[in-house]
Amino acid sequence: MDRLTRHELKQDEFREGLDQLEHYLSGHLKEILTVAILVIVVVGAAGGLKYYLGEQEANANIDLASALRTFQSYVGTVAPGSMPPDSETYATAAAKYKAAEEKFNTIVLKYRMFPRPKAVEIARYHVGICESLLGNSPAAINTFQEASRSGDREIAALAQFALAGEFLKTGRKQEALKIYQNLADHASLSVPRASALLALADSMKDSQPARARQLYDQIEKEFGSDPTIAATLRQQMAELPQGAGTEGSKQ
Repeated sequence: MDRLTRHELKQDEFREGLDQLEHYLSGHLKEILTVAILVIVVVGAAGGLKYYLGEQEANANIDLASALRTFQSYVGTVAPGSMPPDSETYATAAAKYKAAEEKFNTIVLKYRMFPRPKAVEIARYHVGICESLLGNSPAAINTFQEASRSGDREIAALAQFALAGEFLKTGRKQEALKIYQNLADHASLSVPRASALLALADSMKDSQPARARQLYDQIEKEFGSDPTIAATLRQQMAELPQGAGTEGSKQ
C-alpha cells in the first residue's frame, strides 16, 4: 500500500507538471510562436544573404572579366578573319582605354553597397590605370589614393605603387620616394621588396646617383641570384651617370 501511494504520488506530480507546462504554453503561445518565427526568419535570411553575396561576387567577377578583356584588347587594323568573331578591337589605344575605363567605373558604381565584392577594388585600381594612360594624372592620383585605402593589402600595395609613379610624373618626387621606401619596408606579394627598391633607385639615379648606386648594391646583395632581377639591375645600373660613386651619398 505504501509503495502504491508513492507511485500514485509520482503520477500526481507528473500530471501536475504536465498541467503546469500546458498552462505555460497556453499563456505564452504568442511569444513562443514569435520567437520560433524569428529563428526561422534569421536562419533563412542568413542563407539568403549568403546566396545573395555569392551571386554578387559571381556577377561582379563576370563584369570584371569583360572589362579586362576590353583593357587587353587589340589596337589597330584587323584583317578580316584574322581574329575570333567575338574579339574586341579598337582603332586607337585611347579609344580602348576610354572604353575600359567606362566598364571599370560601371563595376565600381554597380557594386558599391557593402560588403563589396573584391572585383570592385580591382576595378577601381584599373580605373586609375586607364586615367593615367589617358593622360589624366589628377584623376588618376585621386583614384589611386582611394584604391590605396583598400582593405585588400595586395590591391592597396599595387595602388600605392601606381600612385608613386603618378607623383613622379607630376613633380611630387619626395612623396613618391616615401611611398617606394614604405613599400620596400612592408613588402607584399603584389609589390615585392625588390620591385619597390628598384623603383626607388630608378627614381633617384639622375638627382642622387650615388644613393641610387648604394641601393643597386643592396638589391644585388639581397636578390642578385634571381635572373630576372639581375637583368633589370644591370639595365638600370647602366643608365647611371658615369662616375657615380658612394662618396656623394650624403647629399
